[in-house]
Amino acid sequence: MKLWRNNLLHLAKIIILSILDALAVWSATILFTEHKYIFLSVLIIVTVIINFIYLSKKTYALRYILPGTFFMILLVVYPIIYTVYVSFTNYGTGNILTKPQVINQIENRYYLPEDTEGFSFEAYKLPDQKEYAVLLKNEEGKLYLAIEEKVTEVTEADSRFVDQDNDGKIDMIGNYEHLDRAQLFKNLSVLQNLEFSLNDNILKMKSISQFSLYRQQYKYVEAEDKIIDLKNNISYFPQEGSFTSPEGEKLMPGYRTYLGWKNYFTLFTDSRVSGPFLRVFIWTFEWAILSVLTTFVLGLFLAILLNDKTLKFRKIYRVILILPYALPAFISVLIWRGLLNTEVGVINQILNTLSLQSIPWLQSVFWSRFALVVINLWLGFPYMMLISLGSLQSISGELYEAASIDGASAWQRFKFITLPLILVSLGPLLISSFAFNFNNFNVIYLFNEGGPPIVGAQTPAGGTDILISYTYRLSFESGRGADFGLASTVSIIIFMITAVITWFNFKYTGALEEVKENV
Repeated sequence: MKLWRNNLLHLAKIIILSILDALAVWSATILFTEHKYIFLSVLIIVTVIINFIYLSKKTYALRYILPGTFFMILLVVYPIIYTVYVSFTNYGTGNILTKPQVINQIENRYYLPEDTEGFSFEAYKLPDQKEYAVLLKNEEGKLYLAIEEKVTEVTEADSRFVDQDNDGKIDMIGNYEHLDRAQLFKNLSVLQNLEFSLNDNILKMKSISQFSLYRQQYKYVEAEDKIIDLKNNISYFPQEGSFTSPEGEKLMPGYRTYLGWKNYFTLFTDSRVSGPFLRVFIWTFEWAILSVLTTFVLGLFLAILLNDKTLKFRKIYRVILILPYALPAFISVLIWRGLLNTEVGVINQILNTLSLQSIPWLQSVFWSRFALVVINLWLGFPYMMLISLGSLQSISGELYEAASIDGASAWQRFKFITLPLILVSLGPLLISSFAFNFNNFNVIYLFNEGGPPIVGAQTPAGGTDILISYTYRLSFESGRGADFGLASTVSIIIFMITAVITWFNFKYTGALEEVKENV
């Protein structure tokens, strides 16, 4: 029975590896034809390693490590490496394509000369297929047949022409059927994209009744790495991902290219970018500190009250105070957004009832920040209350009794007993809470999307944006398009700050020392 099971597992392993190898060969063929040699090399190496590990008895233990390692590299290591790479590029709106792709697009642009030749035409189509033939006549009466991307001069006696009803009009050209006016409009989108080469020019549809000869406007000179405007005789040279003329005019689109440390220098030296970034950077720390401080103070205060055994209805209070933590945070934030609406919000209506002026919760930077701190306090104090309550209950009552006998006041007992012992156990959690609020995208974005905007900012920065929401807006909400390179630069800074916080947390808790002792 055991032998049969082993044979079945071995067969399953061979089948799975065979499928994997077949997919690898198929992918390798595509990568090779598209000249993606780096990815091809990685694919071959990974495939060989997988086969070696699962077929060799010497690497038996690695079979259990490989899946986790693979997904760690795929979902953690690779995104980090790719983000670092993008931060050194100009990747973003207008610079998405590769250089060869951009050259190909630009070379496929044409212009209509003033002295161009015009052709009247009749269109024909194969039944149930998207293949077309176009019969053209120039101003001199010469006939040309454009079919299968070829244009040849023909005469009315061509054997392929069929006039079924003898009305003098050609009804069919071979198997191609004539398109009447209604059918012409139905196929107009396809006909407009047809291009035929004639006398070193491009024959394209100009209007519903005419084809014209267009000329290529741009040509790439590989030896000099430049693009020439054949119409205006202007040369464009590659500069930071765009073909640029000596006068500074750029051809769009641009292409992805390596910029070195430019994004980092821009972030810290360009006042149009560094000014808003510095405001966002400072507010991010203020936000994280205020969030932790306010939630911890209120949570600890409520925990001390609820820890008092003489307090009546303690269980009811606990249930009521835990409700904000039980509700989904995004729902609570949206409710608060409605309550704080400047025009129709309940809170401003109450203020108006009391003859007080409405507060611009969403329009003023100060009041928006104040509202966000209050909202996060509402969302975060139950968690701090729970962990503080648990920590308080772990403190021995004998310490308080001894302090009372020594004449210590309530404040002294809190200052010298409660607070130090709580911070020992809650310190790592407070640091983790700081790191969480440092990247607390949901509250910031759901409340007012990081607004109100900073006036004069070159980048889409708002008065309540923190680094993570600022990065998101750089990537997807910039008025001049997405700037993934600059957004990745900010992401690297966030990563470094979070890494320092994590290191400090490990250092504070002594977790690394415990790991070393157990190794």
